[in-house]
Amino acid sequence: MSKIQYKFNTKSLTYEKITVSIRKRVWQFLSYVATGTVFATITIFIAYNYFDSPKEKQLKREIEETNLQYELLNNRVGQISEVLSDIQERDNNVYRTIFEAEPIPASIREAGFGGVDRYKALLGYNNSELMIESTKRIDQISKQLYIQSKSFDELAKLVKNKEQLLACIPAIQPISNKNLKHVPSGYGWRTDPIYKTAEFHAGLDFTANTGTEIYATGDGIVITADAAAQGYGNHVVISHGFGYQTLYGHMSKIAVKIGAKVKRGELIGYVGNTGRSTGPHVHYEVIKSGEKINPINFFFNDLSPAEYQEMITLASRPSQSFD
Repeated sequence: MSKIQYKFNTKSLTYEKITVSIRKRVWQFLSYVATGTVFATITIFIAYNYFDSPKEKQLKREIEETNLQYELLNNRVGQISEVLSDIQERDNNVYRTIFEAEPIPASIREAGFGGVDRYKALLGYNNSELMIESTKRIDQISKQLYIQSKSFDELAKLVKNKEQLLACIPAIQPISNKNLKHVPSGYGWRTDPIYKTAEFHAGLDFTANTGTEIYATGDGIVITADAAAQGYGNHVVISHGFGYQTLYGHMSKIAVKIGAKVKRGELIGYVGNTGRSTGPHVHYEVIKSGEKINPINFFFNDLSPAEYQEMITLASRPSQSFD
């Protein structure tokens, strides 16, 4: 096909050759290019925004799978956290109670990790919040597991010392049942026998005849055996270890010396009426970690359930103490 073009001149009634200037040719070329560019731009815009390339489709599938795995991971972390919480509960309220160990405070068990800088490397992503939350929970559980493992290490040592603990802990009455008249005054607020005012009685008074034998209630070492303490008269203090001490007051005679090692049930003195006392008896105290606690909770080795219940009933009645 010829590239030469003609047009019909109606005036001269002849065909004339069409001559296109270079300028017009340039403008035609630019218009074609502009039209093509606009069309291409629109086509590319639509393709990029409304249609995914094979690579984009693959990346989206990977992102969806990653999100799913994070959700599954968080669910598993939640399950692990529940199991760990149950272990911590039993550790504090069962295991550590059995071995007379102080529970681990929640402030230590649940202490977090401070600062956002710790997770700064995870910022700036579409799923930063999800990643940071998952990482925080795992860090938290890791720390709790470390603390729990240390607690079990401590309990393991206590288990090895359990036999010694059972021998040392105060577990019998200081006076034999056959020699015991009664328990006139228990632990708590009682009437002072001399001043007739309400005073806190930090032990139990066991009444018996003067000269009745008094026994150590657990294995230990005698750390006091004199009449130096005001009010107690002749008295003995035994250190049992594991934070326990026992005191025996108002003796007529002391049968042990300071530094002596004694066994549970061993004779340490005799009932008397020395010191600030209004009748023959032994004033008995149990001290745990420097605090005087109710001795009624420690007579489980030589009393039947019925006798123990009767002892609790007698000791809880409001009465006047002997010292």
